[in-house]
Amino acid sequence: MTYSVKEIYYTLQGEGAWTGRPAVFLRFAGCNLWSGREADRAESVCRFCDTDFVGTDGPGGGKFDTAADLAEAARAAWPTRRGEATPYVVCTGGEPLLQLDRPAIEALHDAGFEIGVESNGTLAAPDGIDWLCISPKGCAPVVQTSGDELKLVFPQTEPEAQPDLFTQMDFRHFFLQPLDSPEREANTRIAVDYCLRNPLWKLSLQTHKILGID
Repeated sequence: MTYSVKEIYYTLQGEGAWTGRPAVFLRFAGCNLWSGREADRAESVCRFCDTDFVGTDGPGGGKFDTAADLAEAARAAWPTRRGEATPYVVCTGGEPLLQLDRPAIEALHDAGFEIGVESNGTLAAPDGIDWLCISPKGCAPVVQTSGDELKLVFPQTEPEAQPDLFTQMDFRHFFLQPLDSPEREANTRIAVDYCLRNPLWKLSLQTHKILGID
């Protein structure tokens, strides 16, 4: 298959359990919960996305004809020094599981990567992913009910997106991440209070925004 990628770049993971870890971000184009066009936001399932995943015109982006080509482009973004740390790639989007398939996973592993995935959970994840983060959105059904990390943007108004509905799912970590909106400070206080009252949940901050990095 041809892989459509918005951008590939090297940075620090800003959220969740691996906050601060150097990583190559491999952002696939496209999503199944929002077109990415502002004109469609109000009618979409996910209305608070803060990411541009439309097209293939970002740094390192493009269309890759083979899984090997995709992995080669990701590997080129990792520092050339070897042996100091395991290369880590975060497959994100949009929704990466619309495109990330077994050949791509195998090619990324062959390139030396440990593979992390950030998905909305509406699609079943293929085998071979090393770290799976699911972030439920609005009323979208969660099909992938197990993984390493469930990261819930909070608060969300939909009854299907309330924290207590996810605690019986099979995840190692449960994070609340304050909704980035004009009410971000208030949302952060609400999230902190919820975590204090429900200690299964931990707070995730978007530290890349706080630090002003991509």
